Amino acid sequence: MTEVRALAPTLDGSRNARRRRLPAWAWIGVWYLLARGVTTLFFAGASLLSGPQSRLGDHPGVLRYLLAWDAVWYRRVAEHGYPATLPLTPHGEVAANTWAFMPLYPTLAKYLGMPLGAWGAGALVISLVAGYLTALVLHRIWLMKMDESAAMWAVVFFVSGPLAALFQIGYAESLGELFLVLILWGVLARRYAWLYLFIPLLAATRPLALPIALFLGLYGIWRVWRRRVEPLPAWELVNVCLLAVWAFIAGMAWQVIAGVVTGSSSAYVDTETAWRANWTHDIRASFAPFDGFVQGILLGVAHLHLPAVLGYVGLAVGVLAVGALLLFEPHVRRLGVELRLWSASYVLYLLAVFFPQSSLFRLLFPLSPLWGAAAVPRSRVWRIGVLVACLVLQALWIYDMYALGNTKWRVP
Repeated sequence: MTEVRALAPTLDGSRNARRRRLPAWAWIGVWYLLARGVTTLFFAGASLLSGPQSRLGDHPGVLRYLLAWDAVWYRRVAEHGYPATLPLTPHGEVAANTWAFMPLYPTLAKYLGMPLGAWGAGALVISLVAGYLTALVLHRIWLMKMDESAAMWAVVFFVSGPLAALFQIGYAESLGELFLVLILWGVLARRYAWLYLFIPLLAATRPLALPIALFLGLYGIWRVWRRRVEPLPAWELVNVCLLAVWAFIAGMAWQVIAGVVTGSSSAYVDTETAWRANWTHDIRASFAPFDGFVQGILLGVAHLHLPAVLGYVGLAVGVLAVGALLLFEPHVRRLGVELRLWSASYVLYLLAVFFPQSSLFRLLFPLSPLWGAAAVPRSRVWRIGVLVACLVLQALWIYDMYALGNTKWRVP
């Protein structure tokens, strides 16, 4: 009870908060470790509930869950690198291969795993540490927009959220999220010099540099538009423009590298579309902006035996709803233009390049800065309700993707 009473001021924002025993970084660490313990219990429960129908086997154990699915591909990158010749299917089309996975995370895991005795150990340590550091940076960002109580609650939602399992599995999302929030912090704090480092690191971890380029372009336009309200020094405008170009170059670099190594200029795009064939069974799938998202929505509607028109209507309603949320919802507006511009840029990027399937939920992870909006209402009932919802959704996601994991629609 003593620990609970000591923690309460941190979340309540009461006058006694100044006298709390630990600094914010330590409280965030406490919440982070508690949340990781809960997630581990969810994985353990999923293992107990898993049966022979799961592709991961009957009662596979927590460790196998943590290093499954994409972690297998990252390990292949660490051990074998990338193919100089693209593998082909029996039909002569490009097959799924490691060019779909960026190199920084598996490479770091490889060298960190050496003293730890295994690649998987290095991968899990990186995910865990990056998740904690991300929470610290997000806390700093949210403190720019709200009071300390709301910022700490937002951290609790983030580390306990529906996708919190990503902090302790062999996926690159946790490390990519760290570089992403550092970029957002750099923009908010006007510390642009750091972005020249963080942008290529992000591009080498997750394919997020292109939406960052769009975000920086929109941010620059917004700053020019309101220059009479907030002065825009020439040095700042030059940096924003250069960084937008830098992000675009970084976002395209992996495609160029894949093309040079394999001798095929479309190597990366062909590899990405090869994964789509697992759902469409179209061995000649090609890429066109926005086509994949529409195709995926229609495929999902057909899977549910619903008319195609519902897919178009649902997609239109969804886009309008997200736009209205970012433009008009008061708690989201409280986060500021920068975080809303990033969210809009990323949603537009997903619509343009992604084929929606079971991984769509995971790919919403870069929208995590929006957790701040859920923490703005000061009602304790509301905040506890959001936390409970986070944990329930996290448990359901782990159960569906890991304990069941028996169809192509159950891949994290």
